[in-house]
Amino acid sequence: MKPRVRPLPRGEWDDFTKSSPYNVFATLARHPLLYEAWRRFDAALQDGTLPARDRALATLRTAHHSGSAYEWARQARRAREKGLPAQEIELVRAPDALWSVEDQLVLQVADDLHYAGDLTDATWAALCDRYDEAGRIELVLLVAHHAALALVVRTLRVRTEE
Repeated sequence: MKPRVRPLPRGEWDDFTKSSPYNVFATLARHPLLYEAWRRFDAALQDGTLPARDRALATLRTAHHSGSAYEWARQARRAREKGLPAQEIELVRAPDALWSVEDQLVLQVADDLHYAGDLTDATWAALCDRYDEAGRIELVLLVAHHAALALVVRTLRVRTEE
């Protein structure tokens, strides 16, 4: 599909976009004020307090639920960079796959938020046992952020990098 918003031409990229030459950045850069604020928010989530594995599993499951090919490819690449094996990345798409209790909790958070827009009391109680208050907030914001980003990417028809 043809992009609804063309990526900014390379000659107009800022230093960040030059160092991370992805279509999502070059597209969102068309709105400089929001782009800069979004980058700070995204960076805070990507460099947050959650373990890298938890972030990767949460964003992969959210990308899977979103149906955005771009967001799935982006999150799969990031997960590989964080050391997740290809087999586990693909298993995130399987709702009946067997996971450790810790991994299943992260995936359940993404599932609950996708299907119900809320967490069950049981999922919340499990989160309280595993994460501190900041970690619980961060995980919910991480999933919500990536669900929203997938919607934006899909709506703007951002193309996957060749």
